[in-house]
Amino acid sequence: MQVKKVLSYGGIAFAAYYLLARPSDAATAVKGAFDSVINAADSLAQFVNNLA
Repeated sequence: MQVKKVLSYGGIAFAAYYLLARPSDAATAVKGAFDSVINAADSLAQFVNNLA
């Protein structure tokens, strides 16, 4: 359990550093992640519509 806690805090620290050091790159990464989720949801909706 200790390793999981250390890795979690390390990931949070890295994300905070990345956000403060390169905010435009961090925003681009978040936008890309949201675009991927939206595209996946769109593909799933098309699949379900084609089943009918």
